[in-house]
Amino acid sequence: MNNYKKLSRRNFLRGAGVTLTLPFLDAMLPLRAESPANKPLRRMICINTNLGLHTPNLFPTKAGKEYDITPYLEPIKDFRNDFTVFSGLSHPDVDGGHPAEMCYLTSAPHPRADNFKNSISLDQYAIERLVPDTRIGALVLSSHSSRGLSYTRSGVPIPSESRASRVFREMFVNGTPTEVKAQVQKLQQGESIMDTVLEEAKRFQKGLGKQDREKLDEYFSAVREVENRMVKAQEWSKKPKPKVDAKLPVDITNNLEVPACVRLMIDMMQLALQTDSTRFITFALHGLNAVPIIPGVTQDWHNLSHHGQDPAKLAELRIVEVQQMKLFGELLTKLKGTNEQGGNLLDRTTVLFGSNLGNASSHDNKNMPIIVAGGGFKHGQHLAFDPKKNPPLSNLYVSMLQRLGVEADKFGSSTGSIAGFEMTAG
Repeated sequence: MNNYKKLSRRNFLRGAGVTLTLPFLDAMLPLRAESPANKPLRRMICINTNLGLHTPNLFPTKAGKEYDITPYLEPIKDFRNDFTVFSGLSHPDVDGGHPAEMCYLTSAPHPRADNFKNSISLDQYAIERLVPDTRIGALVLSSHSSRGLSYTRSGVPIPSESRASRVFREMFVNGTPTEVKAQVQKLQQGESIMDTVLEEAKRFQKGLGKQDREKLDEYFSAVREVENRMVKAQEWSKKPKPKVDAKLPVDITNNLEVPACVRLMIDMMQLALQTDSTRFITFALHGLNAVPIIPGVTQDWHNLSHHGQDPAKLAELRIVEVQQMKLFGELLTKLKGTNEQGGNLLDRTTVLFGSNLGNASSHDNKNMPIIVAGGGFKHGQHLAFDPKKNPPLSNLYVSMLQRLGVEADKFGSSTGSIAGFEMTAG
């Protein structure tokens, strides 16, 4: 239909206190001037789990494509051809244990030094160079606290958002203060924002083809699912807190519900990319100085990370970290299951998952655990570098920037791009 060509890339459905950004539809293709020759949009998600990953459970013993699946890769084995495992990478001169998380996406040296000054993070650098036309420049998220992974060019930390409801409101709820308050109350009562824009949605769908209608139905279902998760999360806050050993902190909050908190943020990531609200997301997956509510775990998470090779601690740490890998797999599932212009979001989104700690038990920042999924790279391999003389992790960042379309041959401490990591065609 000729009507298709009238659809702007920035179509919205509006209601009182609601603006619902629509995903890309085939009907919008002719007007996508931002994507020459209809080349796919490229995105990036960067995740850091700041208490590390026990690398003997993650790194395969064999390099190349014929590696054996390890315990930590088991939860994502179905995506074997969609990710690459990197070992033997680190940031030169980034030391000091936990403070190195500030440098995860910047590679600024010596974070413990009195005169330490951070530099620009990978996501912010990409935004500076690409200047994407999106509502949100970068979505800076964390599992809890305001400490995120993103830094401005002058090295100033960008506060993160740990409440999914606020991210959701930023993407979907607007209007006058009265309208916003009324809409938030509806959400708290379990009413969907889809109810507010339902009539307009029906009118909008009438002029679309079958594939676009199916895509919208999928998107609307995802919005409702997120709303249901948020309502359930609010219900949790009203329930009695779990009984714990008297030695543990008394001010336990729902931050202990690690899987539930992370899943909400996964929902936010998928919706943000699907609606092109942003193309860059950072997520700080913070550990806890407490016992996470994960079946089989009885000890403080931070204490478990300092296991000292204690078999009992290593057993519980494995449970915690396998859970993180399962959550990572859920993100990959959501991205791969979201179709877009002949592909899916995982094809178009480079997902970095790793930690600033190579050995959390000894606060070692070398040989960092790193996985990259999706994004249009040739995956299905273990790229193993010298564990004693690590190439710069920023070499990988250069490759990621180039895949995004940034003309860059250097970032941070890089000496070039990463060897052996090739892009797919297109």
